[in-house]
Amino acid sequence: MSFELISYPFLFAAIYFEVFLLLTFLSSPARERRRRVPSGATPSVALIVPCWNEEKTIKGSLDSLLALEYPEDKLSIVVVNDGSTDNSAKELEAFADHPRVTIIHKENGGKHTALNAGIAVTDAEIVGCMDADSFVEPSALKETVSCFDDPKVAAATVAMSVHQPTTLIEAMQNVEYILGIALRHILASVNGIYVTPGPFSLYRRSTIEEVGGFRRGHNAEDMEMALRLQRHGYWIENAVTARVYAQSPRTVPSLIKQRVRWTTGFLRNVLYDYRDMVGNPAFGVLGLIVLPLGFFAIMGGIVMTFIVVFQFVADSIKTYMTTSGLPLSYLLTPRFNFDLFYFPVTVFVVLAMIAALGSVMFIIVGKHISKTPAKLSIGIFGWLFLYGLIAPFWLIRAIADVATGTRRPWR
Repeated sequence: MSFELISYPFLFAAIYFEVFLLLTFLSSPARERRRRVPSGATPSVALIVPCWNEEKTIKGSLDSLLALEYPEDKLSIVVVNDGSTDNSAKELEAFADHPRVTIIHKENGGKHTALNAGIAVTDAEIVGCMDADSFVEPSALKETVSCFDDPKVAAATVAMSVHQPTTLIEAMQNVEYILGIALRHILASVNGIYVTPGPFSLYRRSTIEEVGGFRRGHNAEDMEMALRLQRHGYWIENAVTARVYAQSPRTVPSLIKQRVRWTTGFLRNVLYDYRDMVGNPAFGVLGLIVLPLGFFAIMGGIVMTFIVVFQFVADSIKTYMTTSGLPLSYLLTPRFNFDLFYFPVTVFVVLAMIAALGSVMFIIVGKHISKTPAKLSIGIFGWLFLYGLIAPFWLIRAIADVATGTRRPWR
């Protein structure tokens, strides 16, 4: 039996999901969200910034928050220095006397404890979480707050991009983030969002208190909180043009480390704490499509990698046996006689190309609907042809960590 047959279920699942996304994107709820105009409501907002060893970025992050276009008497900023060992505390001294900034210093306890400490010192109607290495556009808060006009909405996400991508690694991640913009916008229309990203998300304070505050969540607090809100029947919305820029890993090892944390966080939260939601029709698209396909995508990434490696080794052996005995000078002589007639068109190749083109289409959609100022060509090339070489490392390590109970540090 050809190993390609094993790949067909994963490729069909990818294409099925893309068709689902396209139909949902064209639906009335999604179109209404794209036409949504901020209502002008200005509830009181407290933006909480957990900080652990962010001396290089904390000042820029706070400057961007203080530049937000929002009534000053309705906006406060709470910075929680979670036991930093670098010069973060010194950087925060510049904001110590600012009337809208409250600074809390505490022993290191993790991001969830920092968020809860920040919530405890404010009585704002809306509380937000912003990573200390992120930066917001001035209009981001007004656009996101409008999501809470609907009383069933408990949280709102934004449009994230990589902050000033310069390397190929950063450009690939920026393309991935733009794809995420399209996915969150589409899934918000069917209440299928399963994570409220740390770079910038808002929450209805009364709902956070109702469900019990933030938890460690297997080092994925934003995912754990989103799933808990969904379990309680609340909606998570998306402000598709609210612009936030996040720092991203600059090297392959740091990227792998970050994605191992994300992937193990997904697996542990869903397998351990929220497995009752997987396949459960009570949770709609989230339970029937998003969470099951999340598992399927992780397994598919590993299976596809093994198939490609196996096929490469098999073809290499076949080539070696075919050319055995021929002079090396003949083998190394370049021959450019490319003919599409001999291109290996198989079901596997066709399905893979359809899935890849579908992904590129949604990347372009994400850029368009969010008005993201970015050049995509280099990032798309890297994302299509290089990401697949890196992703198996974090997928395999994440599954191994979950299977063996290994817990890795945040950084």
